[in-house]
Amino acid sequence: MGDFFYALTPFAVAAVAIVLLLGLWNMLRGGSANLSQKLMRWRVGLQFVAICILLAALYLGS
Repeated sequence: MGDFFYALTPFAVAAVAIVLLLGLWNMLRGGSANLSQKLMRWRVGLQFVAICILLAALYLGS
């Protein structure tokens, strides 16, 4: 079971990075402030999920 969460970790980190880059790109091009806020909220939620996946992989892998 730990292997499953270990394999899921790069996808969770990639999702966080993609949403972060989308939010930064939107802010740099002068896009909608509401969209930037929404993307940053998604980033925080995805970071929480990524940390939970990482902790589950570490806990179940040991």
